[in-house]
Amino acid sequence: MAASLACQAPRTPMAIPPSYADLGKSARDIFNKGYGFGLVKLDVKTKSASGVEFTTSGSSNTDTGKVNGSLETKYKWAEYGLTFTEKWNTDNTLGTEIAIEDQIAKGLKLTFDTTFSPNTGKKSGKIKSAYKRECLNLGCDVDFDFAGPAIHGSAVFGYEGWLAGYQMTFDSAKSKLTRNNFSVGYKTGDFQLHTNVNDGSEFGGSIYQKVSDNLETAVNLAWTAGSNSTRFGIAAKYKLDSTASISAKVNNSSLVGVGYTQTLRPGVKLTLSALIDGKSINAGGHKLGLGLELEA
Repeated sequence: MAASLACQAPRTPMAIPPSYADLGKSARDIFNKGYGFGLVKLDVKTKSASGVEFTTSGSSNTDTGKVNGSLETKYKWAEYGLTFTEKWNTDNTLGTEIAIEDQIAKGLKLTFDTTFSPNTGKKSGKIKSAYKRECLNLGCDVDFDFAGPAIHGSAVFGYEGWLAGYQMTFDSAKSKLTRNNFSVGYKTGDFQLHTNVNDGSEFGGSIYQKVSDNLETAVNLAWTAGSNSTRFGIAAKYKLDSTASISAKVNNSSLVGVGYTQTLRPGVKLTLSALIDGKSINAGGHKLGLGLELEA
């Protein structure tokens, strides 16, 4: 009887693994988020009563003075799993994206993405597909080109915290693989390990650990075959309270980055950052950054 009851016990569902592009993302976020060296940036996010989301972004490079901007509108038709997105940037490139999710099959997402540049007349199109379920995350994108489409494929398998992934790109015009990447990792609630080999020549790894509710740390390592130099970095993020956090990172080139993020009020976030060259502190060339995010 006990064995029969055990067999009838509900099975705990396995977690859905991340996509290949998101492997090691937690460590990368510690290194990249909260910094904006050499930029003065403004991001504004709003949402209309009809549900249309607007995202406006603008930035100025303090070294070159170049100003970049972008505008994105997004509308979700939740009843049919549809998302419509329109994009424009200061390079005068227009983009349209239509996505449908969980309608044809549970876990399946199809996206049709096009871009058009009126200045040059250049057009591009891409069809993306992604399928995820327990222990499995698959992706296949097709870039359309006059010379011949390029096919991008990826697969990630997960079992009891272990992750294994493969990513490839096949250029039909050249009839050969132009990208051939492998990755292995391990993920738990507060610890993540990620290693990868790209095209058989670039090797990398990262470790992420959530030490406490307030402190997160990360380490990354990279090496290229045929080169004697190894790239190494450590980073940390510490929450001072519910509205403020500080970030710091350093690499083997003696580049030290620090950042401070403060939520001034709900929907208003300020980010200050600085990059210091430890090898030439007195020579100058250090970079500062300022970012402001508004959301309503």
